[in-house]
Formats: sequence, structure tokens, C-alpha cells
Amino acid sequence: MTHTTEWKLRLHLFEDEGTTKARVVLDTTATSLTGHGAAYRSPADTDVPEIGDEVAAGRALRDLARQLLDIAERDIAGMGAADLRRDAPPALGWPT
Repeated sequence: MTHTTEWKLRLHLFEDEGTTKARVVLDTTATSLTGHGAAYRSPADTDVPEIGDEVAAGRALRDLARQLLDIAERDIAGMGAADLRRDAPPALGWPT
């Protein structure tokens, strides 16, 4: 069985007084998830907006990834599978 789908992702970046904030919104049609991230620049640091954007966006995407994995793990458990959380020891085989 072939499965194809498209999810839309919007990344919003904004800066306020040395803090770059990011919000990433994932629309899967069935649901919407939002990840958040921020980067804080020390007053002693050189002002390089691209670095703040990268750090804040990376943190927002990491937050979104954690949410997606949590949902998938709950869905897997709901199907009667063994506990497959990242911190749980593997039932069989090698740890990943």
C-alpha cells in the first residue's frame, strides 16, 4: 500500500530587545501543532541576526519534533505495542 501526504509547516521569526523568538506551526490537516524556541543574545555578543534566527528556529523545530514523537509513541502504545519510549529499554535486540 502506497501512502502519500503533505504537511504544511510555517516558521515565524521575530526579534525583541536582543531575544529572537521562533514559532513553528505544523498543519497535518487532521491536527495542528506549534513548537516554540528562543535565542538570547548577551549584550557583550556581536549582533548577528542570522545566528539568532538559526538557534531560535532550531529550538522551535526540536520542540515540534518532541511533540510529534510523543504523539507517535502514544499512538503506538494505543495499538497494543510494547513501551517504545526513547528512555525505555528495548524489549529485544540492540538499544538505539
